[in-house]
Amino acid sequence: MATEGAPKPAAFLDRDGVINVDNGYVYRPEDFAWIDGAREAVKFLNDNAYFVFVVTNQGGVAHGHYEEDDVLSLHRWLNGELALIGARIDAFFYCPHHPDGVREEYRKECHCRKPRPGMLEAAMAEWPVEKSRSFLIGDKPADAEAARAAGVPGYLFNGDNLFDKVRAIVAE
Repeated sequence: MATEGAPKPAAFLDRDGVINVDNGYVYRPEDFAWIDGAREAVKFLNDNAYFVFVVTNQGGVAHGHYEEDDVLSLHRWLNGELALIGARIDAFFYCPHHPDGVREEYRKECHCRKPRPGMLEAAMAEWPVEKSRSFLIGDKPADAEAARAAGVPGYLFNGDNLFDKVRAIVAE
């Protein structure tokens, strides 16, 4: 849910490969493995007055591996886990579409699927984002392309420690 108030910067985080280990089509808590430093990175961003948004392609819906309800359920679980350390993700944006999907209703090119900037644009339209201090962290070139198209810096993450990466970016 969007919030009113003074603008503040946003950290846009890809999910698979940035917040969790990308084991392919992760949609259940029992298959979810946190990236080192991910929880601490979210808490650090919260404590430093950043919005935290997840922007994630979820083509597994289009490919018939899971349902949109599974995506939503996992995201609720994620925020429940983060709440245990006083952290939160402010909003989740996901794209269930894929041009090669097997499910007709999800088989399409769309503006929300990265490398297009639709998810970032939606977040910036719904929330008072200070674009000049915002950034995206992703693990694929498509993430960086989406950031560039949305007018924010994009950083590639190699899977080491997300907290270290976030602290370095915020310190710039």
